[in-house]
Amino acid sequence: MTDTGPGLYALDALDDPAAALRAFGSARAVLFDFDGPVCDLFAGSTTAVTAERIKRTARRHWGPLDPAVETCDDAHGVLRPLREMYERSAPAAGPLPLEVAEAAVTALERRAVRTALPTPHLGALVDLLLGRGKRLAVVSNNAEGPIREHLGALGPGPVFAGVFGRAPHDARLMKPHPDCVHRALHHLDLPASDCLLVGDQLTDLDAARSAGTGFLGFTRDAGRALRMARGGADAVVSSYLPVLRAADALAVRE
Repeated sequence: MTDTGPGLYALDALDDPAAALRAFGSARAVLFDFDGPVCDLFAGSTTAVTAERIKRTARRHWGPLDPAVETCDDAHGVLRPLREMYERSAPAAGPLPLEVAEAAVTALERRAVRTALPTPHLGALVDLLLGRGKRLAVVSNNAEGPIREHLGALGPGPVFAGVFGRAPHDARLMKPHPDCVHRALHHLDLPASDCLLVGDQLTDLDAARSAGTGFLGFTRDAGRALRMARGGADAVVSSYLPVLRAADALAVRE
């Protein structure tokens, strides 16, 4: 590829199954984000109703909300600015809105996992990775309970070596903070350089870079894919299927 501008070399990383296969191959453990790489949790549905309920509770206890809280209409997105507001200006009013928010979002996730569908070709990819001796874990901004419930419904046996979800006591530790990645690395007893994080958001990439792991982007959003590639992703794919086909072709040649 001819490089005609800064960072354009990164386009080579987009939907290149061979690059993705190399990224998987060099890792001893693969850390999957949950919503997106493992399943479609909310299937495009809005979480604004839960976000508004959280904000109503916060207004009752704390009064006027910070703009970052007031304008957020996403149940997960409101958790961090709500915590930051509490730390900055509301400790005397008590932490009840934070507790209500965490419980409401976890309940929302628990309802969602009952109908969430596994990401296409995930099962085949998991079988491929396990067959090659990789260890698997989940690192997510979702609560651990609903994640475990979904994984338990996929079939018998502990496929994933660990689940490392949202820290319920402090939303500031959600990705892009690398807290859940650090907990996974400690549990697996592996250096970050031996692990690959699979994520669908730029916050996943930021967490991977902070922790020192590799990163494989999984997204169908062309703009996000390009930003991931230019941000240092080892590869970016829009589907697991080309990776599986590349693995099959490699096996035939071997």
